[in-house]
Amino acid sequence: MITKHSLLILLLSLIFLPIIKCQVNYRPCQQSCGSSKPFPYPFGFSSGCEIRLNCTVHGEIFIGEFPVQSVDSNSIILKIESQCNRRFETFHQLFSHKYAPTSGNVIMLQNCTENQSPCTIPEPLLPSLSKSESDGCHNNNNVSGGGGSSVSGGLKLSCYIENNTRGFVNETKLEQNGCKYFTSSISLERLRNRSDSAVSLDIATIELGWWLQGDRCLCSDHANCTQIESPIDGKPGFRCRCNEGFAGDGFLAGNGCRKTSSTCNPAKYMSGRCGGHARLIILIGGFIFGVSLMVALGSICCYFRRRTKLRVTKSTKRRFTETTNNYSVPIYPYKDIEKATNNFSEKQRLGTGAYGTVYSGKLYNDEYVAIKRIKHRDNESIEQVMNEIKLISSVRHPNLVRLLGCSIEYGEQILVYEFMPNGTLNQHLQREKGSGLSWPFRVKIATETAQAIAHLHSAINPPIYHRDIKSSNILLDQNFGSKVADFGLSRLGITEISHVSHVSTAPQGTPGYVDPQYHQDFHLSDKSDVYSFGVVLVEIITGLKVVDFSRPHNEVNLASLAVDRIRKGLLKDIIDPIVFLEPEATNDGWTLSSIHKVAELAFRCLAFHRDMRPCMTEVATELEQLSLNKWDSFGENSSIIDHFSSCSSSSSSENEKPLSSNTTLKDVEPKGKCHLKLETVPVSFKSVDRLNSNSPVSVQDPHIWFSEQSSPSSNSFPSKSFDHGSVSYGREASL
Repeated sequence: MITKHSLLILLLSLIFLPIIKCQVNYRPCQQSCGSSKPFPYPFGFSSGCEIRLNCTVHGEIFIGEFPVQSVDSNSIILKIESQCNRRFETFHQLFSHKYAPTSGNVIMLQNCTENQSPCTIPEPLLPSLSKSESDGCHNNNNVSGGGGSSVSGGLKLSCYIENNTRGFVNETKLEQNGCKYFTSSISLERLRNRSDSAVSLDIATIELGWWLQGDRCLCSDHANCTQIESPIDGKPGFRCRCNEGFAGDGFLAGNGCRKTSSTCNPAKYMSGRCGGHARLIILIGGFIFGVSLMVALGSICCYFRRRTKLRVTKSTKRRFTETTNNYSVPIYPYKDIEKATNNFSEKQRLGTGAYGTVYSGKLYNDEYVAIKRIKHRDNESIEQVMNEIKLISSVRHPNLVRLLGCSIEYGEQILVYEFMPNGTLNQHLQREKGSGLSWPFRVKIATETAQAIAHLHSAINPPIYHRDIKSSNILLDQNFGSKVADFGLSRLGITEISHVSHVSTAPQGTPGYVDPQYHQDFHLSDKSDVYSFGVVLVEIITGLKVVDFSRPHNEVNLASLAVDRIRKGLLKDIIDPIVFLEPEATNDGWTLSSIHKVAELAFRCLAFHRDMRPCMTEVATELEQLSLNKWDSFGENSSIIDHFSSCSSSSSSENEKPLSSNTTLKDVEPKGKCHLKLETVPVSFKSVDRLNSNSPVSVQDPHIWFSEQSSPSSNSFPSKSFDHGSVSYGREASL
């Protein structure tokens, strides 16, 4: 009889037995081997895994005796070392109820009884078949890649490949070939994917396809199921793979599929693997973003640049307005300037200097003007323009160029001068304009230029030092009258209150014209302009370039060349031949003697020490007297003896300053300056001490002559025989 206790036990057994059975059947899967990353489901290394792989104590992974290279959602890749004596039975290790070799492999076999279909072995694979005798192969094996098999050393090598490239290797059909050895394998798919041709059997591989048994696909959501028929027993199977944009193993029993953080990364976008128009969209979007960013940055830069430029322009315009109002300089509209120069046409360009380009043009009343457009619009150029406006507007002299006005709109700095139709003195001396100047015109130009510079030094207080006296800054009007121009580098001198004879400033000017002592000690004085004018006198005499590298090394500098020739009494070697083209010049005693007189004056102006040079008042007076005495012969026993007071320079211990807006320039009497007294008396000479050898005009010749009454700067230059045609001058004549 069944008791109540027995029924209770039976009931509990029926309830809990399935649960206990499930717990007993559940075994965990070890998915890691050594330090390697965990393998995805269904692979593992314990009995609880659907597809079990072998893991060694060293962390190596095997199927049978073959090492596993990789595992993915479609296949298992094994490495098959080439081995000549590997028994064919080992090939069966590659077959199970859940994986088998795919038909995309080439199986290398030996000693088969049946001939195989012809197959081709790549040439790079052939050398690896020649193994040592320890592998059971002979060193003289010859393997042909062109046919189905070849015989060598008693061993027969064959290639086996399935015709069906989408299925699996037929194990039964392979056994029927009666092969004795399994040498290696080549995975055709992997061989096609390799970009290099250096493939060896030492790294040969075989591809195994895998599946899970079951007639239903147990795949998770967002996974693709591939149904497979087992090549072993013909039973159904399946394999799961996550869709694009999802990651995981794809199985319900595994981790399933999860959406990736980004369905398409940049690499996939650029390669077009995202499908649709993704790549086109990302390219267009990137282009639009880049253009927008560049436009935004450009707009910001332009805004700040325009704002800065506007601020500078306003400041400059305010300063120009204050200056022009103080000195009554007219301001022309920029449009009128542009119209007058035909939009700054190259046809109307007169010349280009270091600081700007000069154009010709007509403004009002069809009056020709010279328009100077400043090249650089920085602070330095602004200071020079302001300085020129202040200085040139404060001085009036017939031989100083007149400033007619300026234009300061649109950030431009433009000065308008009176037009000089005959260009510059330099252009005529270098034959760039006209056919050359006669000697009387040259003396006239030199005299008027000296008078203009003397006016700057002596007739106004404080004096003005031009600092850039040169032949290209001496303009010629329609009557070849001289006009000194370009006051951009000019500086105010020192008043007579102080007894300092110079201003301290960095040397500026044009090479070849700069006072060497000023360049050496940075002391600017009126004698710096005297030196530059001495170079101009030499240009007038010789017609040579001030700096010419085509001349010998020691004659590149014209001032040094002239001083050397004058000191040696070889003036005739450097006189411009065009001076004597006119017939009357050859027989004109005044022309020849005045050339010597101007050369003597240039010689004194080019003295290295400033105290040895005459002042500009003395130079101007001597040249003026030379012009007045054109028809008076300089007698052999008579000479003009100059009595001068000391040519004291304006002095101050302060540093140089440009003319400020509250500085007043006015004409004053040349008190304390060079006063000239002319007398015609017999010449008397006496020897003097030699000059300092450091001066370019210092002379070792004991026959240097000085006037008894002259200042230290009034030394005559040595005169030797001067022959031109039938004219000659005695060795003792002072010209």
